[in-house]
Amino acid sequence: MCQHPSPCPSAESADRESARLVAHHPEQGWSLLCNGVVLFEDTGELLPDGRSIAPQRPGGPAVMTSA
Repeated sequence: MCQHPSPCPSAESADRESARLVAHHPEQGWSLLCNGVVLFEDTGELLPDGRSIAPQRPGGPAVMTSA
């Protein structure tokens, strides 16, 4: 998906949230990154393949669920 120099990290990378912002809708509580990841204001994520990542609570583990 990434078309600019210095490609963004993939949706599978641990640093996927550092990809460039493509769309930002704070009134709806979500943002779309260049790598296809949808970030939600509660820190949850939706990956391009349909998997979700539960909101990240301080000190808690990340939990991945399948579509």
